[in-house]
Amino acid sequence: MSADRIREEATRAYDNAAAVPGAQAWLEAFRARGQDVLRSTPVQRDLAYGSLPRQRYDWLPARGADAAQAPLLVYVHGGYWQSRAKEDFTAIAEGPLDQGLQVVLAGYTLAPQASLPDIVAEIDALLGHLRAQPRWAAVPLVLAGHSAGGHLACMLRARGGIQGVLGISGIYDLGPIAQGALNDKLGLDDAQVLRCSPLRHLGPGAPTVLAWGEAELPALQRQSRDYADALQRAGEDARALALRGRNHFDILEEFDTGGQLLLQALRLAGR
Repeated sequence: MSADRIREEATRAYDNAAAVPGAQAWLEAFRARGQDVLRSTPVQRDLAYGSLPRQRYDWLPARGADAAQAPLLVYVHGGYWQSRAKEDFTAIAEGPLDQGLQVVLAGYTLAPQASLPDIVAEIDALLGHLRAQPRWAAVPLVLAGHSAGGHLACMLRARGGIQGVLGISGIYDLGPIAQGALNDKLGLDDAQVLRCSPLRHLGPGAPTVLAWGEAELPALQRQSRDYADALQRAGEDARALALRGRNHFDILEEFDTGGQLLLQALRLAGR
């Protein structure tokens, strides 16, 4: 197969926007829902965990009498490491807040301004910063991420201080990504693919849930299935969760009250 054909097929296999009719409209509506959350919640926005402009996070305190001791859900957004922002996904917080979780929405520098190893290091730095704050030093912390954020969350499942990891529609083997147009900004080489592919690092880590939608692209479903299987074969506490009818975007609605992502986050947090 020619190099051009390989690139074309690898690009199409991960093109979520093309695969989901109305994806942009859904994302805009989801962002608008997040503004409603901000109007009803005493959020602290753009708190710094580093000196770079996007090394910022939003903190939304839990609702309820025991809010100060509530578990902390740290959410890392997607966008293939090169687009989107934490503000686009504030709506995921509504269900967790109602169920007694605190929520941190993580920002990070995008490619090509940062390499993928640099981005992983930024999320690691955020977690270190959060644990250094007295109010979060001892509470259970669940690290969740969607799409590229699922990759980043699972890259850090072996880090200390994490109670559980929730990877949603993630990318766990970067080999196919390096072959397509997504790599134009990422600039992945063979060494970075090896270093930054969770599927190639199966050592001990936090209990992990890998969730995906059954209406997603086959390549993305395979990524989650393969990674869950590999973790289980390695003896790790890993659960696979295929959600019927959900696509790459509306799977995030499962953070709503009663949704499977919220239920898994609560379980990982010990609630």
